[in-house]
Amino acid sequence: MSMFCFQCQEAAKNTGCTTRGVCGREEVTANHMDVLVYNLKGLAWLAGRKAAAGQTIVSDAAFITRGLFATITNANFDTDRIIALTFEAIERKRALLEAGDPGENLPPEVSFEAGTVPELEALFPEASVLATRDDDIRSLREFIVYGLKGIAAYADHASTLGYEDEEISREIVTELAATIEDRSIEELTQVLIDTGNTAVKTMALLDSANTGTYGHPEITHVNLGTRDRPGILISGHDLKDMAELLEQTRDTGVDVYTHSEMLPANYYPAFKKYDHFVGNYGGSWYEQGTEFASFNGPILMTTNCITPVRPAYRDRIFTTGMAGYPGVPHIADREDGRPKDFSRVIELAKRCDPPEQIEEGEIVGGFAHHQVEALADQVVDAVKSGAIRKFVVMGGCDGRMKSREYFADLAKELPRDTVIMTAGCAKYRYNKLDLGDIGGIPRVLDAGQCNDSYSIAAIALKLKELFELDDINDLPVDFAIAWYEQKAVCVLLALLALGFKGVRIGPTLPAFVSDTVKATIVEAFDLKATSDVKSDLAAIVG
Repeated sequence: MSMFCFQCQEAAKNTGCTTRGVCGREEVTANHMDVLVYNLKGLAWLAGRKAAAGQTIVSDAAFITRGLFATITNANFDTDRIIALTFEAIERKRALLEAGDPGENLPPEVSFEAGTVPELEALFPEASVLATRDDDIRSLREFIVYGLKGIAAYADHASTLGYEDEEISREIVTELAATIEDRSIEELTQVLIDTGNTAVKTMALLDSANTGTYGHPEITHVNLGTRDRPGILISGHDLKDMAELLEQTRDTGVDVYTHSEMLPANYYPAFKKYDHFVGNYGGSWYEQGTEFASFNGPILMTTNCITPVRPAYRDRIFTTGMAGYPGVPHIADREDGRPKDFSRVIELAKRCDPPEQIEEGEIVGGFAHHQVEALADQVVDAVKSGAIRKFVVMGGCDGRMKSREYFADLAKELPRDTVIMTAGCAKYRYNKLDLGDIGGIPRVLDAGQCNDSYSIAAIALKLKELFELDDINDLPVDFAIAWYEQKAVCVLLALLALGFKGVRIGPTLPAFVSDTVKATIVEAFDLKATSDVKSDLAAIVG
């Protein structure tokens, strides 16, 4: 086979993509991403030795997180940029090797050097996921790596806002390095649990970064309509890009709309002062093909969730950050503390027609942990009175598969005395349904992006405190989590690390989890797969 990738939920036949990714990733790009990760593992191994000697590893750890971030699903399709990152990883390895004595019998990921693209390509077989022959060792290694890819995305977002934690950096480096060491199944299982604990810390750090910079999300009615002015559509997750775009479009006659995972930007107080910030346009990431075409104006992709670019909008889409696509103009990173320069995007917008309106009305969101804690008395009274029987966490990712209709159908069938808590683009399966409220509390509490998943855990921990419970699993909370990519893997590991049991995920269990690893996790955490709505509904509400 020319490639092998099984890191996302849409892996072909729930086994793995072998000629071209279902996501649209070409085989040469997928193979170069394997080589990049291969070298990042070696760099992490060396950086770990440096950290053990008491030296700082901030620079190398930050590069490792950016490199891992670039390889998550639907982030970067640009082979040239992946190759450039690989060469930088090799140079960083060389610098660490020259700076100290790493010892003998080095893992091949540590010592490999290359100066040309053909030398990188010669490494494709050795860097492949399938190079690890033992199914269970491979499963645990990849589970750890995919969790770390999600952690890397969250850590990079926090770093962009000036929030860094060297302890988290050391843990990322240590856990990634463990995947190239001769570890037993038991030892790797412990590393997997450690990765979940790192996920919790990183998600909490990002929550502090976002709320410390832009304020706590608050209950907001988000407009879904359009205005008769040119607009820019911003998608992805990077709130600093959002802030700089809003500031640079002030008084230009150009409006700004969010798309997909940028929707929760509407909830932050810091962004509400801009009267040209109109609201949200469209829905989930996989609907870009039609929604980007009808928007008419330029699109700015700030992070992952870009899909293969179509001719209808190819001449008006831009990437920035770790996102990338061949032939698509890329907005350069910040230098010397100066903001990114979005002038090209703004000037193009002025020449474009206003967006075509595709829906109207509004949706309500902004139920992050600080806002829900402000409603705590009302929520507790509703539970004690029986008005709320159960909270059902239905966060995570959306995707193209027809099987994801399960989540919309479950939302429709849940009794009127249940409340859905969500974060991530999975909400687009049900956040525009008329599900009503319970005593003024909406039945869909949207905490924000997948980046805001920490809020769900924080709310649960607060409820545990208010109800004076010893075990978090005694809460009236159940789970039906939709997963697609590696940030969802990170969130799952965080939930398990926090002690949640009985988490139900779907629409399939990960292809990268072997039968042995699956049995271990099921036994330890009672992890479940979604089945059919009728059966799961009976289990959830009794």
